[in-house]
Amino acid sequence: MYSRFVEFDRVVKFIQETYNTKDFLPLHEPRFIGNEKKYVNEAIDSTFVSSVGKYVIEFEEMMAKFVGSKYAVATSNGTSALHIGLKLVGVDENSEVITQPLTFIATANAIAYCNAKPIFVDVDRDTLGLSAQKLEAFLEASTFLNEDNECVNKTTNKIIKACVPMHTFGHACKIEEIVEICNRYNIIVVEDAAESLGSYYKGQHTGTFGKVGIFSFNGNKIITTGGGGMIVTDDETLAKRAKHISTTAKVPDPYEYIHDEVGYNYRLTNLAAAMGVGQMESLEFFIGKQRELAFKYKEFFKELELKFIEEPKDSSSNYWLNAVILKDRETRDEFLKYTNNKGVMTRSIWRLMNKLEMFKEAQCGDLSNAQWLEDRVVNISSSVVL
Repeated sequence: MYSRFVEFDRVVKFIQETYNTKDFLPLHEPRFIGNEKKYVNEAIDSTFVSSVGKYVIEFEEMMAKFVGSKYAVATSNGTSALHIGLKLVGVDENSEVITQPLTFIATANAIAYCNAKPIFVDVDRDTLGLSAQKLEAFLEASTFLNEDNECVNKTTNKIIKACVPMHTFGHACKIEEIVEICNRYNIIVVEDAAESLGSYYKGQHTGTFGKVGIFSFNGNKIITTGGGGMIVTDDETLAKRAKHISTTAKVPDPYEYIHDEVGYNYRLTNLAAAMGVGQMESLEFFIGKQRELAFKYKEFFKELELKFIEEPKDSSSNYWLNAVILKDRETRDEFLKYTNNKGVMTRSIWRLMNKLEMFKEAQCGDLSNAQWLEDRVVNISSSVVL
């Protein structure tokens, strides 16, 4: 027991030395080192501060170019982006959506917003993301293609319309394999890349493998607009529809307020986009610094029992949130208590979605990998070191 706390103390001191402070260290705080204030002030001076303005367009163009998609549509946050993304591919109350149980609540919430039901399939331990192997096993055993070539769940007789894999902490899941499997079963992939801006799988940017991908710019992400999200796609029709329904489905008219369907007030403001443009200019720098920090952690943790989570095979991670694996849940809880009491913020990974009250009735199979990770994974300080 004594040696365990000696090891914990080494971790605390290493993190404090890395950030050159003994003050409270948050898990991930934003860095503003460029033109953010200048652009926000320009947006204020222009009086275009809401969802219309040049910075919204510029931010969308910068994101599309960076990730390699043809179109990008800015939204108020990552959850709204995912909600719209699911609507774009036809998810509704008659649909089911496969996703992973080990994810941030927004992934499951967006499915619920469409009145659809989630199905939770296990993750891989190395990627922390949806397991291609477990996905294929579930589809082989539990579904069939009907005469319309739709994937039908044998248990519920409902159509499985979409699959939402998530790139956990910026580490790419085996997304190429997942898309290939889903294509065989006529399931549309909506990629939750909220945490993985600047991450790649086999040289291709995350978020661009599925029919639709989404990103988040929450205050703790690798770049931030305070709040904000982005939908990316190569489908022009979907991009136009995304912009339409996220702008209250208003039909252009010089005088009248005409709306042709139920829409959402989900567009990003010009003020937030101005900040986003300034942050995008520093993105490559931030990714480089995050990877430098991860390399330092990797070398440090080689000497300890705690295992540092490294980028998976065939991928390049933005290392948005660094994480370690503890021996068991008891050790995890002791580590969380010790580090936080020392002023170094750490946080457990999310509670599994199927354990939450609103999703406890959801269909799921063997989730042993997700449970193993829930018991052991802890995030550690991940702010960009300047």
